[in-house]
Amino acid sequence: MVNAARSANRVVQVGTHRRVSPHNISAMEFLRSGKAGRVGMVRAFVHSGGAAGVKSPDSEAPAGLDWDFWCGPAPLRPYNKAIHPRGFRQFMDYANGTIGDWGIHWFDQILWWTEEKYPKKIYSTAARRVKQDSSDAPDTQVATFEFESFTCVWEHRLYAANNAESASLGVYFYGTEGTLHLGWRDGWTFHPADRKRPAIHENPTLHDPDTQNIKELWADFLGAIKAGRRPACDIETGHRSTSMSLLANASVKAGQSLVWDGDKETITNAPRANALLSRIYRAPWKYPQS
Repeated sequence: MVNAARSANRVVQVGTHRRVSPHNISAMEFLRSGKAGRVGMVRAFVHSGGAAGVKSPDSEAPAGLDWDFWCGPAPLRPYNKAIHPRGFRQFMDYANGTIGDWGIHWFDQILWWTEEKYPKKIYSTAARRVKQDSSDAPDTQVATFEFESFTCVWEHRLYAANNAESASLGVYFYGTEGTLHLGWRDGWTFHPADRKRPAIHENPTLHDPDTQNIKELWADFLGAIKAGRRPACDIETGHRSTSMSLLANASVKAGQSLVWDGDKETITNAPRANALLSRIYRAPWKYPQS
């Protein structure tokens, strides 16, 4: 998609809308100003609650839904209301679990902050520890991404959400002058290393009905078309953020750490793992060739 957008000279924007959210923009300005000091580690996370769940039986697809077409190039399996609508995110045939659903948004913030375009080494472990519902994506996952100048850690769990931790999602930037938590509905907060100094906080500016900033995203998209510029959430930035999620899942499937050549987009230490960067398409669909 990146190659197609560039060769056709078109504006293509993805939905990583936090790049246009006011508190996210100001958080980036704060970090880049050096007020957090030198950041050596970032931690992105999602901790959402919920019980173990129960399995949902397969059934006939609802009237008006072409289930074969909905499955597309993915495997054709019986319709289940746990998959559609919305639940597809937790089924690995159709999505990439929580690290694919939520991870790209927070990886995007990290790549927005750093001048580095991709990690050098990736390792991830994942499992289903608690969930007993019909889904099959990991309910527990931890991944590490080694960059040249910092270490990135991802973690998620789909259980045990509580008030024991100050935040349930977001990114912590750990710097020599303090720690900045960049969140969603809670804005951002900087905790100075000097405990005598007060914390700095900025509330978010979000729009109903979904407490997002889709309004600003559309405005930027239309502005980019009129001005002939790249949008805030350009297809290449979305590609790089998505790649981090996919590489973590590839590490899980390969059962080893991966060395990534981001320029050539190749895993250099595990040739078999490169096959995991694409998928087998169900006929009559065909994987697009560049």
